[in-house]
Amino acid sequence: MRATMVVLHSAAMAALVANVAAVGGGSAGGSDWRYFAAGGIGAAVSHGYTTPIDVVKTRMQTNPELYDGSVMKCVGRICREEGPQFLLQGLGPTAVGYGVEGALKFGFYELFKPIFAQISDNDFLNYLLASIVAGAVASVVLCPAEDVRIRLVADPSFAPDSVSALKKLVKTEGPFASFRGLNAMLAKQVPYTMTKQVSFDFVTSMIKAAAPPAIAENFPTLLTTLSSAITAVLACIASHPGDMVLSATFKQSDSDKPRTTLEILTEITKEHGLGGLFLGINARFGHIIAIITPQLVIYDTTKQLLGLPATGSH
Repeated sequence: MRATMVVLHSAAMAALVANVAAVGGGSAGGSDWRYFAAGGIGAAVSHGYTTPIDVVKTRMQTNPELYDGSVMKCVGRICREEGPQFLLQGLGPTAVGYGVEGALKFGFYELFKPIFAQISDNDFLNYLLASIVAGAVASVVLCPAEDVRIRLVADPSFAPDSVSALKKLVKTEGPFASFRGLNAMLAKQVPYTMTKQVSFDFVTSMIKAAAPPAIAENFPTLLTTLSSAITAVLACIASHPGDMVLSATFKQSDSDKPRTTLEILTEITKEHGLGGLFLGINARFGHIIAIITPQLVIYDTTKQLLGLPATGSH
């Protein structure tokens, strides 16, 4: 299974560099506040309601020896030992952090499209570059929220709530402690953003172009949902190695000599092989599909309600 994931990861990344320049993207972009608003709403809702799945995924990554790769075993043990309410652990920092992150990610992606268009005539390349910038900006903002969330899930005794956890982090490890995981965050968020943003633009355009006119006109939300689900699968595979490293990075606490991203990556592959980079992917597939599919549908719907064109419409 893990070896298959390695192959699929390579295929997902290769799909990003395929020759799709002939297919139109979703929009030319621009500095419109509505992109930021739609992205923030979609991200906050989609990440918030999937918190229980994220709790299970994080536990399976940070303590894999306890669950033998079984999602149901992980859920059962959490409910028995810590109560069903623990499945909502980290809901606050998740909704707030990802709401801000989503606003910046979608907003900066659209903002940088026309900027890179002045450099190149290749839409695919321009969108790819814009997504890299957007992913990097969002990573910086997301680091503290993700650090708090992972600490609370990996170690329930760390703090009683999100605010207390953040105060403890600042007091014991300094105000910039969360940013020691920035490299790991970039390793997750940049491939994730590249795959999600660019795939959604081009996959939606291709599906709408291939659909019979009657279906495209009468069932636009169905087509958007289909393209969102395809995008979710690609984004999950492309970003999971970075997500694995990120969980291991933020699992560290009160360490005199925290491990670097490279050391963590080496440790994971040495202990589990390349397949170790895909620990917990079964839980994360469900998590990412449950996040990205409604997130992109909400984003696209909100854009239209605010007066912007639908993705893939031109």
